[in-house]
Amino acid sequence: MNTTPKLSSILSAPGAKAVVGSSILARLPLAMFSLALLVHARDLTGSYAIAGLTSGAYAVASAISSPLLGGLVDRRGQTAVLICGAAVTAASLIADGMLSADAPASVLIALGAATGLSSPPLDACVRTLLPAIAADPGRLPALFAFESTLLEVTFVTGPPIALGVGAVWSSGGALIVSGVIILLGTLLFAVQPASRRWRPDTRRTGGRGGSLRSPAMRILVAISLGTGMVYGATEVGVTAITHGLGDSTAAGPLLGLWGAGSLVGGLVATRLGGVARDARGLIPLLGALALLHGALIFTTGSVLATGLVLTLAGATIAPTEAGIYAMVDAAAPAGTHTEAYSWLLTASLVGASLGMAAAGALIQGAGAPAAFALVGVAGCLAVLAAMLGAGRLPGAAPESDGPAGGLRAQPSPAPSVR
Repeated sequence: MNTTPKLSSILSAPGAKAVVGSSILARLPLAMFSLALLVHARDLTGSYAIAGLTSGAYAVASAISSPLLGGLVDRRGQTAVLICGAAVTAASLIADGMLSADAPASVLIALGAATGLSSPPLDACVRTLLPAIAADPGRLPALFAFESTLLEVTFVTGPPIALGVGAVWSSGGALIVSGVIILLGTLLFAVQPASRRWRPDTRRTGGRGGSLRSPAMRILVAISLGTGMVYGATEVGVTAITHGLGDSTAAGPLLGLWGAGSLVGGLVATRLGGVARDARGLIPLLGALALLHGALIFTTGSVLATGLVLTLAGATIAPTEAGIYAMVDAAAPAGTHTEAYSWLLTASLVGASLGMAAAGALIQGAGAPAAFALVGVAGCLAVLAAMLGAGRLPGAAPESDGPAGGLRAQPSPAPSVR
């Protein structure tokens, strides 16, 4: 019997297409203003240092606030948190975009931090809804793969849109457009019946630690930290390759191929039903991600070779991320799912920041190959975390609850579709 899912069956539940479509529009600006904040600060001050501080303030504030806002959604529901967060984020971006050239650097940095602190937890809210809008629980892994694939579109198109608006209007104009889109897009998502009707789980268990009480969640966070380091170090390493070969303009197209590879990989994963449903499916994906990204160490002398390997490496990203996120519904304690998804995002952001910083230092002393040595090590650490924690991840044999209140690994809610 052919059980390969079709797109029409994945999105056949009432409201599924509207939820996924509106979420992509709402999240497009997230891929725009992270770059626009840096470019605008540089344009106003002429200082890359201040631009870096502004971008860094946004990233750190976003990493801190994401699980906090996710926990608030788990207690209060999605609607108010999303709308209030989008309104404050839009106001911060528009105010930043309207600053004059004599604006103090402290104001730019503060507005960058305010943007990060208030950014609505859209990724977490969308993924919390996916189990509810899956027409067939057996199609849930494919739905996660498809959502991860669509999200790649925002990363491929967001930065060029921001730079295009900046070229036609101004870097401040790019921030204003980002603010308007995130407000309208979030409102469109928040009024969807699935989002409005979503209510916190009344079975929320007591104890400290929130979603991180679950051993399975701690393992998934460790894996996301490792994959985040892979992504951050790869981005810096690719930039260093092109700079060393005297063709710095090639960095953008190469990173575009990376995103395109992820798109293709996500489409294939969707067609195959989501691929990873437990640790046995996730570990090979993590291994492929580590191997192919680490293989870039052998391509530092050729832009063409880098592009080929980077495209292949990108094809592992969407399937791997979909596999990680698809486990959250079974891994997180009752009533903490939005917070759980937010922790994965935070771990990935922190990992990417650490990867970028470490890769930059290594490149300074030993060149681009050192960055990809770091990529290989980070990828292996993610594989090791998955292997050591395999017995705790969804799909493993049940284990007794620990004395600290950790949850035992549970079977995935999505049965295997072969």
